[in-house]
Amino acid sequence: MFDEIRFNTIERLPNYVFAEVNAIKLAARRAGEDIIDFSMGNPSGKTPQHIIDKLCDSANKDKTSGYSASAGIYKLRLAICSWYKRKYQVDLDPETEAVATMGSKEGFVNLARAIINPGDVAIVPTPAYPIHTQGFILAGGSVNKMPIFYNENFELDENKFFQSLEFTLRESEPRARYLVVNFPHNPTTVTVQKSFYERLVAMAKKERFYIISDIAYAELTFKDYKTPSILEVEGAKDVAVECYTLSKSYNMAGWRVGFMVGNKRLISALKKIKSWLDYGMYTPIQVAATIALDSEQDCVEEIRQSYEKRLEITLDAFENAGWKLLRPNASMFIWAKLPVQKAHLKSLEFSKQLLQKAQVAVSPGVGFGEAGDEYVRIALIENENRIRQAARNIKKFLKE
Repeated sequence: MFDEIRFNTIERLPNYVFAEVNAIKLAARRAGEDIIDFSMGNPSGKTPQHIIDKLCDSANKDKTSGYSASAGIYKLRLAICSWYKRKYQVDLDPETEAVATMGSKEGFVNLARAIINPGDVAIVPTPAYPIHTQGFILAGGSVNKMPIFYNENFELDENKFFQSLEFTLRESEPRARYLVVNFPHNPTTVTVQKSFYERLVAMAKKERFYIISDIAYAELTFKDYKTPSILEVEGAKDVAVECYTLSKSYNMAGWRVGFMVGNKRLISALKKIKSWLDYGMYTPIQVAATIALDSEQDCVEEIRQSYEKRLEITLDAFENAGWKLLRPNASMFIWAKLPVQKAHLKSLEFSKQLLQKAQVAVSPGVGFGEAGDEYVRIALIENENRIRQAARNIKKFLKE
């Protein structure tokens, strides 16, 4: 009888490709194997001490353990706006153009739930971070995918992107209302210049769609690259919102602190739905996040440098192992084409064998969409000794 009851939302979600690799990884660890794990973008460093100290100080005060504000306490929203002003010279109203979220994923999903009508179409470049597609599915919408074009330096090919976007808009039925962009991109690490956003904002106004921009890896840049914000473009707030997280830049992944800023109508929708769903983050976490954004940013630079150092070590060690990787401009990942010796395996089987035979875990590219099946994503989260050990294990594996 109960088997006849359908859970339509859950049934629309695909099987989680990463679950297969995670199951093998868990079984290996239970068997006592030492797994070198590059599979998840989970920062391994400690949160800067001054942020921890502020959390503890606030937690020890009276009246900080009650319900908080679902949109974020005012001082945190003010700090968010000040961060944008310092970094991008963008003016934001903390009352109407900023909302604190429990990490960027929560904000993204709840925004989709707030604004998607049944059957609404969103366009998402692929390969894609899974929630960028599935967030709309969970909200009852539909997703049209389009390829992401880039060169060997992981720079977006703007002309091909806009040609593809124009085609996808024409083919979308009903007309697409939303577009997701995510640069530096997860998983491919692709980056853009401000000129891209200028063209995109102009197109959004002409074609009447909203843009949701995710810049989670904005601070993790290498060499001379600097991440632009879509909100730097004049008139962008008419058509765009942007989300960010403190997870990577401040080693605060488990704290679950993020925010969304920009278009007043979309921000209002997100604030309203959150007011029904939650009472906000624990107040001391919000106070500590305020200090993170407002204080000196030396810790962010130190964290960025640690990722750049791991990047250099990984590129060198893996090349010596027989697997040449291309250098990204930003993010905490390497988007690695399968080594020629194992290219016939495709990404899922390669990832499983690498885990079983070399005790190295990576994320199969197919988990981000079919366009990623010739790649795996490597997270720059292990220390130098672990990276070099992984390279030695991989060298043996590739010689099989």
